[in-house]
Amino acid sequence: MSNFYLNRRALLGLALTSALPVGSVWAAGQPLPVVASFSILQDLTRQVGGDLVSVSPLVGPDGDAHVFEPTPQQARQLQQAKVLVSNGLDFESWMPRLKKAAGFKGQEIVASQGIAVRALPKGQGHDHGHDHGADKAGHDHDHDHDHGHGHNHGPNDPHAWQDVKNAIIYVRNIAKGLATADPANAAQYDKQATQYIARLTALDASLRQRFAAVPAARRTVVSTHDAFGYFAQAYGLRFVPVRGLSTESEPSARDMAALVKQVREERIGAIFLENISDPRLLEQLSRETGAAIGGRLYSDALSPAGGPASTYIDMVEANAATLLKALQAG
Repeated sequence: MSNFYLNRRALLGLALTSALPVGSVWAAGQPLPVVASFSILQDLTRQVGGDLVSVSPLVGPDGDAHVFEPTPQQARQLQQAKVLVSNGLDFESWMPRLKKAAGFKGQEIVASQGIAVRALPKGQGHDHGHDHGADKAGHDHDHDHDHGHGHNHGPNDPHAWQDVKNAIIYVRNIAKGLATADPANAAQYDKQATQYIARLTALDASLRQRFAAVPAARRTVVSTHDAFGYFAQAYGLRFVPVRGLSTESEPSARDMAALVKQVREERIGAIFLENISDPRLLEQLSRETGAAIGGRLYSDALSPAGGPASTYIDMVEANAATLLKALQAG
């Protein structure tokens, strides 16, 4: 049975479950109940909201939003939220159906609103193997012909948080949205956002300085999937993904052969795993080319608490340290 029919049946179950009279209860003086679509947005929201919010993610640390399947528990979680923070740019292509199943009546903050969107190379899209319903433009995606990997989501890269300057825009959007939902604490949200933005501004400047010191010939990186386009664009690197934008995409034998040839010809010295992806393809590439495994990068999810990337700033710093160590070694 296709993913389309399986997902449709699952979502029908969500709709029936979420029809129960759970409801959302929130009173002044209590933390504002917020749901973030994935762990990176959870942290950004927590940095802005502090003790004024109680924020939980739908896709948690080390979780892969590309293969996320909502459960009845998550439908209830969303139903009880006053605010939903999502990325937008078709990253959470499962979100419209989940909101419908949950009967979500709260306020949605689309964190990426207003960024300069990175266009993808022609023919590359944000693919998933799921049934996605209708997008914001009203286009119906109820197709069961996914050709093995899902279907194209359009011309834009959704991983905008990988550029720290975009994260600053995310933070401003989150602060504005929280202030709208909880106007009594608007000044505090603004204050906390301003303090956090100062830290992000310093981080961005530091990254630009550190990567500028790496010779241009050493700035090519092989990663699991194409989640680092904004990072590369901002900090002068070139990422070569084994997969496309989705962790579900699988390269053909021809694609792998071409990548092996490229790694050898360009003398790429290191390739990088990701916390949300199966390492076997890159381990195969390492064996066939002699390129070292340069370390693990955090792309679409934070690490669990106590890990090296349990906050957004820690994630960016951990990725930068891993990359710089390998690139500077040549």
